[in-house]
Amino acid sequence: MAELPYKPNGRDSRENIRKQIEQNRSIYLVAEMGGKIVGSVLATHDGRKGWINRIAVIPEHRMKGIAAKLVEEAENRIYKLGIKIVACLVEDWNTSSMEVFEKLGYTKHDDIIYFTKRENSDV
Repeated sequence: MAELPYKPNGRDSRENIRKQIEQNRSIYLVAEMGGKIVGSVLATHDGRKGWINRIAVIPEHRMKGIAAKLVEEAENRIYKLGIKIVACLVEDWNTSSMEVFEKLGYTKHDDIIYFTKRENSDV
């Protein structure tokens, strides 16, 4: 596994993922090696800004450029929609993701405070 928080009864449920795929605002991409999924990216957009919501590569396949290729393809698909900004949110404990996005040219903003309101802890 990619060692990311997993919410199978909420946002990561099969039903929620199915609904997201059916909308035209989500981009799901996977990287395969030898018929096995080794990485994935979920990107979305609101028509004005694109978001890399989740990028994951299983540990034994990291440092091979897989995340970079997945992000690049997600960005390209977002740009083709006429959206010129792509952003991501990274939790403070996830330093490896921060390093990936910094290497890919993303700018870290320490001046932004993120708020959420959740229906329950599974979402």
